[in-house]
Amino acid sequence: MPSAGLSPTVKLSVTLDAICSRNRYTSDPGPVLDELRATAGDRVDVLAEAVGTWLGFFEDEYTATLCTALRTLPDVAPWIALGQFRRSLPDPSTPEILGHGNAVDLPLYVTTDPTLLDAPRVPRLD
Repeated sequence: MPSAGLSPTVKLSVTLDAICSRNRYTSDPGPVLDELRATAGDRVDVLAEAVGTWLGFFEDEYTATLCTALRTLPDVAPWIALGQFRRSLPDPSTPEILGHGNAVDLPLYVTTDPTLLDAPRVPRLD
């Protein structure tokens, strides 16, 4: 069955994540911020979500220069919290006995509905 591919919003989010990852150890975050803003264009909602989630997940002593600069972008705070929450989850694993183990305890929500994938989102931490 052919796939419709990724939605434009998801493609943009992946691109923004890649910019952050490619530049995680930068000593000059100015050009990175410029590239992120230029890439996102008027989709500041996707910029906040992608950068905030990336920041919350990857922030550490080695990425501090970039992360400090990323915190200056608008509306990233709730997404930072989501990234930190995701970082706190246990690594996925295959249960020893099918149907048992830590992986089964984690909720999994998957959708391919484009109206949901492209809709503005607010992070939930429950």
